[in-house]
Amino acid sequence: MYQYHDFDKDFVKDRVSEFRAITQRRIDGVLTEEEYKPFRLQNGLYLQLHAYMLRIAIPYGTLSSRQMHKLADIAERWDKGYGHFTTRQNIQFNWMKLQDVGDVLEALAQADMHAIQTSGNCIRNVTADHFAGAAKDEVEDPRITAELLRQWSTGHPEFAFLPRKFKIAVTGCRDDRAVTAFHDIGIQIIRNQAGEIGYRILIGGGLGRTPLIGQVLSDFVPKADLLCYLESVMHIYNRYGRRDNKYKARIKILVQENGLDETKAQIEAHFHAIKQTHPPLSQALVQKITSDFAPPDFTKIGAFDLEAECALSPSFARWVAQSTDKHRDDNHVILTISLKKHGATPGDATASQMRIMADIAKRYAYDELRVSHEQNIILPHVPKPHLLTIYNLLKKAELATANTGLVSDIIACPGLDYCGLATARSIPIAQQIATHFDTLKSEYDIGPLKIKISGCINACGHHHVGHIGILGLDRAGVENYQITLGGDGTQDAAIGQRTGPGFSFDEIVGAIDKIIAHYLAKRTSRDETFLDYYKRVGMTPFKDLLYHD
Repeated sequence: MYQYHDFDKDFVKDRVSEFRAITQRRIDGVLTEEEYKPFRLQNGLYLQLHAYMLRIAIPYGTLSSRQMHKLADIAERWDKGYGHFTTRQNIQFNWMKLQDVGDVLEALAQADMHAIQTSGNCIRNVTADHFAGAAKDEVEDPRITAELLRQWSTGHPEFAFLPRKFKIAVTGCRDDRAVTAFHDIGIQIIRNQAGEIGYRILIGGGLGRTPLIGQVLSDFVPKADLLCYLESVMHIYNRYGRRDNKYKARIKILVQENGLDETKAQIEAHFHAIKQTHPPLSQALVQKITSDFAPPDFTKIGAFDLEAECALSPSFARWVAQSTDKHRDDNHVILTISLKKHGATPGDATASQMRIMADIAKRYAYDELRVSHEQNIILPHVPKPHLLTIYNLLKKAELATANTGLVSDIIACPGLDYCGLATARSIPIAQQIATHFDTLKSEYDIGPLKIKISGCINACGHHHVGHIGILGLDRAGVENYQITLGGDGTQDAAIGQRTGPGFSFDEIVGAIDKIIAHYLAKRTSRDETFLDYYKRVGMTPFKDLLYHD
């Protein structure tokens, strides 16, 4: 895990001091809210419906137990006792008082954390595969690249005032858990035919008003050229990206309007022009970052008969089956802790729950946690002998819901409960869907199914890539929910297609129930997932079901 050096500590300390000084001018009335807004956004501070919201950066989703404890302390001391983990692998505190934010940032700095560039028209928090360093099929730990990009992009003078926000994701596997195809830049670490490690670069992906799948900008960028190449991508975007309309200011629109070939030609021309004079990538820096992400010593854990232990407890066995994935070492597993207890707010964790997860990680899982873009917490390296102990501890904390990847493991944005941009509620819909299918006891029969809910067209809930997506809109002052089917955020990227007219707040859960009941009745076998079934039969049966029955 990356450790702050003196430069990092001084940098963050100076930003906290600057924030305090300028925020005091706002409190004193010297600055208006409009004058203060650009500055607060550069430091992750939003003005929501009811209060200020502070978004904390968790680079590539990686936390230590010390950092998770600090987040718990902040939730308890300055918020309402909980935090909300987001699809950018960050955490948000929704009830901040302006006069307290400087103290919160100082507390974060004590744990080597900050809120820099979690908002504003800049390069945002670089995200990565939440199974990084643990996945069996990984070419290289993507957090090494993500940390290099974090250091390159933080405070970069040319990219502090881009046309719009800019998002980068990195994966080291073919199985894409980082949703790279729907980022401004998606990076996949690969090997070429010569066995050299480099990068496949996607450009122009994104959701929101104009959902687009990223296109391949380069099949292979050598490691040594990555920063120089991305510098050129950013330069062309910053120079030619539209600033006349914020809805058309993303790089995906630049690529769409100019075409991939023209955009690539401009980037390549700039890249070749600066490559000779661009400072070479410091190999000492790369080696230092690489050493920070050295894996734990897995050899200390011997073989363990997990199947025999599962045979003694059906509930434990179900939790293991649903919550764990294969690890690069056969004596370990990757554990997903669901933050989606039925009826709870997706992604929320109390201060007490944060502390319990932190203590488990420190004692039983090499002191490392991850935030997934699916709003859950991952323990990437869990020795199999510790699983039953961990399960019992999580069960006491109401964190042992065995629903990872199932119908109640829903991504949902804050919606109208918090967000000033929202046009409909998201959280209550997610809660009702989860409790409905829990009551039916049908989750395990349904199998893998990703439902994603957004409370407005900005798509913070990633509804476009849900197997079932739900978009809440305002129709003449009434909440109206559109349904999309067939979305996919993996390496098989697809944008969900609308079923037709939307449904009211009172109708939407029933509509989802109809869709899933139809799938259960018509699938060829239990092995045919909802997404597989949709790909086989298409939209027509669902349209007939929803609108013509």
